[in-house]
Amino acid sequence: MATIAKPNLVLEHLNQFKQIVGTKNVFVEDEVLNNYAHDETEHLHYLPDVVIKARTPQEISEIMKLCNEHKIPVTPRGAGTGLSGAALPHLGGVLLSMERFNTILDIDERNLQVTTEPGVITEVLQEAVKEKGLFYPPDPMSKGSCMIGGNISQNSGGPKAVKYGVVRDYVLNLEVVLPTGEIIWTGANVLKNSTGYSLTQLIVGSEGTLCIVTKIVLKLIPYPKYDLSILVPFRSLEKAGEAVSAIFRAGFTPSALELIEIDALKITQQFIDSSAVPITDDLAAHLIIEVDGNHKETLMQEIEAIANLLTQFDADDMFFAEDAQQKAELWKVRRKVAESIKISGYTIEEDTVVPRAELPALIKGIKELGEQYHFHAVGYGHAGDGNLHIRIKKPGAQNTQDDEEMIQGVRALFTLIKKLGGTISGEHGIGLVQKSFMDIMFTETHLNLMRGIKKVFDPNNILNAGKIF
Repeated sequence: MATIAKPNLVLEHLNQFKQIVGTKNVFVEDEVLNNYAHDETEHLHYLPDVVIKARTPQEISEIMKLCNEHKIPVTPRGAGTGLSGAALPHLGGVLLSMERFNTILDIDERNLQVTTEPGVITEVLQEAVKEKGLFYPPDPMSKGSCMIGGNISQNSGGPKAVKYGVVRDYVLNLEVVLPTGEIIWTGANVLKNSTGYSLTQLIVGSEGTLCIVTKIVLKLIPYPKYDLSILVPFRSLEKAGEAVSAIFRAGFTPSALELIEIDALKITQQFIDSSAVPITDDLAAHLIIEVDGNHKETLMQEIEAIANLLTQFDADDMFFAEDAQQKAELWKVRRKVAESIKISGYTIEEDTVVPRAELPALIKGIKELGEQYHFHAVGYGHAGDGNLHIRIKKPGAQNTQDDEEMIQGVRALFTLIKKLGGTISGEHGIGLVQKSFMDIMFTETHLNLMRGIKKVFDPNNILNAGKIF
């Protein structure tokens, strides 16, 4: 494996960058550098040497050729909403912002596809295809601010993943710039492709370490006509976890199934004006359950059957969202949870995922580890696919990088997750903050295969080096 490139920027390089993208798109001012020195990951801050805002694949190609020749580190970045540090320029060098790649290029209604640039906001793309009666289901909680390119980088999911799958299930083809400057398409705009290795699927979830995505072709589906939502309170957090598995075993597939622990709700309601979710002292958690489809009567029968099933799990009085406003209020609360909890001091987030039947064991284990390692944790997330986000607050620890007891606690948590048949990230990626725990999940053989792939794409190790492993 090539050694990690070190910043080797000189004035001549800056002048060459300006010739490639224009002077107004190259930034070295402290204020700008600071804006791109952090994302939503814990409390981490790394200054780049320069921020470049390119606009075309050809410009990126020229930038990468120059950086590859002089071994200058390059960190690609979308909206800066990431939670693993994958877009942090911890080695300095070039921060390559993709925000000017912000055009939806084509909505192909005949073939149910959309071609887009990576800097398009996820929700903007969803709304654009919805106007055509089409549906792009992956919807991260930050969909109003995150970019499609970042979603590709992390293989994002969101609430709809439980029924519709994650980003990887919708990516057909990618135009990418390699670290050495070549521009290629990775596949074809077809639904089936058994022609050689799937470079497309390899790049999805690679966290910007293999190439820079400049165009994306996504599969779409028809937009479902109806959806119904129900809020179910539980007196026991573990019972709520048990109920999740029971729903699927009974033959139901919700379009969303979200869990919010009561402590998370209490914090969130301090920051938003909403009484959509009731809070009483005897409650431990809520499930938000949504079903969707094209036949309203069938959906009513389904949601009523789910509600009847959940009475077996010590559920309290359930709330049916009767109109669009009530449904919007429920999702408003859910989408504000992470931000609210972080503001309240829960700065460390772990993106755990286990087989859904193991959620009760995971929930119990988290509480026990909190007592052992002196942290307080609250849980919420995509319970329908076993993806529980855990926010942690520990006195004196703002991140997992410099507190030895917190590092030990996270390692114990990830060891438990491995034992339960899960893994250490469901949709946030590895980036900087999880890479030291990869040995829990993988042998050195696994990691060497990954390192070998990285070296083939990036022989000088300039692109997002030092991430994942």
